[in-house]
Amino acid sequence: MHVPDGFIDAPVSVATGVVAAGAVAVSLRGARRELDERTAPLAGLVAAFIFAVQMLNFPVAAGTSGHLLGGALAAILVGPYTGVLCVSVVLLMQGVLFADGGLTALGVNITDMALVTTVVAYAIFRTIVKLAPHRRRTVTVASFVAALVSVPAAAVAFTAIYALGGTADVAIGKVFAAMVGVHVLIGIGEAAITALTVGAVVAVRPDLVYGARGVTGRPLEIRSSPLAPAAPGQVARTEGPEPDAARAPEPDGAAVPAAAPKRSARRVWWAGLAAALLCAGVVSFYASASPDGLEKVAHDKGIDKKAEDHAAKDSPLADYGVKDISDARLSGGLAGVIGVGATLAVGSGVFIVVRRRRAAAESERG
Repeated sequence: MHVPDGFIDAPVSVATGVVAAGAVAVSLRGARRELDERTAPLAGLVAAFIFAVQMLNFPVAAGTSGHLLGGALAAILVGPYTGVLCVSVVLLMQGVLFADGGLTALGVNITDMALVTTVVAYAIFRTIVKLAPHRRRTVTVASFVAALVSVPAAAVAFTAIYALGGTADVAIGKVFAAMVGVHVLIGIGEAAITALTVGAVVAVRPDLVYGARGVTGRPLEIRSSPLAPAAPGQVARTEGPEPDAARAPEPDGAAVPAAAPKRSARRVWWAGLAAALLCAGVVSFYASASPDGLEKVAHDKGIDKKAEDHAAKDSPLADYGVKDISDARLSGGLAGVIGVGATLAVGSGVFIVVRRRRAAAESERG
């Protein structure tokens, strides 16, 4: 759903640019509350993973394909504010390096693909997990539904933006019907990818899934044993939380719950990076070559008549291939690997800086 240059007129492009800039600024502040020393590097990985999976266009109808938008996945894994930043980093790298999504339309794309999808998906996700039983399965089901709805929501948002600033004389009702219709189908693929990814992480490390906090159960606690006296300051491990009434304090006052020790996220990070490189470097070669939902609708309805050449069309990585490499498989795979690396570097840099600013602010207050 990457909107190219020329689809939206200058005033609306500027307005959506202001909205996008405001959303990024708010998200930078909000991400300070979501990120810690373990999740900041993981957020960069989430951005790289979304970049890689967006290269895997899947067929949804005759002559039409779709790809992951990623707002739901990012919001559930690392939080809604951080999620907006993840998708924004992906869109920036795609526009600058790969000529995918117009540079003058960057505000439109961030507003539509980063802001709308993340806000809609996370609102639906939180509603479901609050009303449904607190189980790991609930997180996966809520992820599926949230992702499914977020894609047609983005299609509706694009139609609204086009109604305000579309450059071609096209009946908005027809654009709305075509966009929502095809993106409902794309939403099914988005939902499947999101649910599978979130479910896989929840199965092995639920503590790393932002949306699973408070849903998948509390971690092990450290407390004094009620069966044997403990020396002052000594604690024993228990297998889980007990009712408050059962936690009678010891005479020495040692029965104080403590947080479970934090586990390293290194294995998850390496596994995620390997998956991203595999998707971008190998699997992407087998992706559908059909135009995606927006491209198909734009061609059928005449919207693309106003499309303009991309400012980065001469980039050595334009159209997800490395210039001067004739072998299509090698060219596309190498471009994908470069894109994963660049997105990971930029995303990780942003999130580590955000985390350090939070740490600095906390130390000043302390």
